[in-house]
Amino acid sequence: MHQDKQATLNFIRSNNLIGIRAGKERENFLDIWMVVIDDRIFARSWGLSERSWFDTFKKDSSGAIRCAGQIIPVTAVVPSDIDSLNEKISQAYLKKYNSGSNAPYALGIIEARHVAKTMEFVI
Repeated sequence: MHQDKQATLNFIRSNNLIGIRAGKERENFLDIWMVVIDDRIFARSWGLSERSWFDTFKKDSSGAIRCAGQIIPVTAVVPSDIDSLNEKISQAYLKKYNSGSNAPYALGIIEARHVAKTMEFVI
């Protein structure tokens, strides 16, 4: 695995908030939760509006994530194996975020309506 990708994966594993910029039209980064499963990067949208990062990526799969001041171009996809990964992704969210003030949101992000808004970010 490329060293830069490994550094990005390590940053995501050890930091709660990762910046994301969806599509080509947006200038600003939004801090969201991300998890790593089998060296793949996943996130679920908390917002369910049509202006969410998830829906923006559905229209334009190009974007970027920001890790430790680095801006990494990504392509957002709903992977073909998402059904077999969803339980692992939910468990990763609970392991990483289910404590303190994050707990209600960690339990929420594994609900079906948010599971349906899961994307993978390919570096």
